[in-house]
Formats: sequence, structure tokens, C-alpha cells
Amino acid sequence: MRRAKETDRGAVEELVQAAYQPWVAVIGARPRPMEADYAELISEGRVHVTGDDLDGLIVLIPENGVLYVDNVAVRPGLHGKGIGRSLLAFAEQEARRLGLPALRLYTNVKMARNIALYESLGYVVTGRKEREGRTVVAMRKQLP
Repeated sequence: MRRAKETDRGAVEELVQAAYQPWVAVIGARPRPMEADYAELISEGRVHVTGDDLDGLIVLIPENGVLYVDNVAVRPGLHGKGIGRSLLAFAEQEARRLGLPALRLYTNVKMARNIALYESLGYVVTGRKEREGRTVVAMRKQLP
């Protein structure tokens, strides 16, 4: 894992578009990560990639008492190979490194496969809310 560099921006944007495109039909809209400003996120040091191959990425934002997982994206065709799990394990390491005792994230209520993955990794649903006209599930993981 490494922080994305400005020279990675095109590849980062392509990966996010490819990873989230299948969800457009499921949720009826473009997922929020497809609209993010990756130039800004990269310049802020928020985007972490799986290395030079860019098979996956995670966007992490430290907050007061928690690390916010803003985006987890895995290249299509590589799902089920443990990349998402390794990205989330990295997020836990980062939270510990930063002295943050928990992680939080949102996912669309219609992304059942993602919700199941997060639950299998110890995240718990903390609520549901309308966000920009969509129903999202708030999840949190307290670190031991």
C-alpha cells in the first residue's frame, strides 16, 4: 500500500469509474465516489492504492475520534480475491497508527453485498438515513 501521487490521478479515476459503474443500475444513480474530486483527495494524502498495479484503493479521512472510510474500490474482475479485505485491514492499521479507536463508513442500502462484507469484518449498522436523496446505511467498527 502507498499513498496515491498526482501522477496516479488518471488511473485512480479510471479504477473508481470501473468499480462503481455496475452499481449505477442497482441504486439508480451514480454512486458518490464517482463524483469525487480525486485531484484534491490525492493532494490531501487521503487516497491509498495497492501499489503500482492499482488493483484497489481506499480513501481515508481522519475525524475526531474515528477514521472515516470514504471509498473502497476494487478493479472489476478481481472481486473475491481478498483485495477489499486487505484495504479494510489497512484502514484499521491506519486508525491505530493515528490513535483513532474506531472506523466508520456509509454505503447505499441497496449494496447488500458490501454491507455483508463489512458485517463479516466486524462493522455494525449504527443507523440509516437519507443522504442526497438516497438511503444510506451507517456502519462503525470499534477497534479492540
